[in-house]
Amino acid sequence: MRVLVVEDEDLLADAIARGLHREAIAADIALDGDEALYKASLTAYDVIVLDRDLPGTHGDDVCRQLVADGYEARILMLTAASEIQDRVAGLNIGADDYLGKPFAFDELIARVRALGRRPSSPPPTLSRGDLVLDPSHLMVTRAGRPIGLARREIAVLDLLIRADGAVLSAEELLERAWDENADPFSNAVRVTVARLRRKLGPPAIIETVVGSGYRLK
Repeated sequence: MRVLVVEDEDLLADAIARGLHREAIAADIALDGDEALYKASLTAYDVIVLDRDLPGTHGDDVCRQLVADGYEARILMLTAASEIQDRVAGLNIGADDYLGKPFAFDELIARVRALGRRPSSPPPTLSRGDLVLDPSHLMVTRAGRPIGLARREIAVLDLLIRADGAVLSAEELLERAWDENADPFSNAVRVTVARLRRKLGPPAIIETVVGSGYRLK
């Protein structure tokens, strides 16, 4: 999953993004409405965490523009306003969910995950063959054996399982499991896949399709 955090308070934006990274969720940051619209035009985000009270282009207008453009990301609107009419107004302009400030970070994570699941409504537990991934608890087992994986490895494995045997290119994996600061010329994907293969053990379940990418057998 990839998330865009739109928040004009630098420290809060950084804190949200770092927290998402700890949950194996790739997160980019936009500090105002114009930057948010620009980044959304370049990247297909799964969820946008959108502060309502933005300088420049207001959060309401960002939401309206994304909805008018048919942008498919789910929108979680943040605001210090807690009145019911404020929440209703945010939902009426196209937001999918609403969270008042201050908020508990665990609740933010839960809402982001719930919104990210909505388009395809995947099951809480993902599996392929004898491999089982519980995305909510970041737990992986193979043939009933627990496997300790780093969060980035879990993010890549999550994408491969959801692809259901389809080939994902290194570029697709880099875009979905890393954030905008990832070096497109690095070997991060290859190294992560190699570590995954080693940790998952035999028989090998991740297949390299030469010239195309990777898929689960």
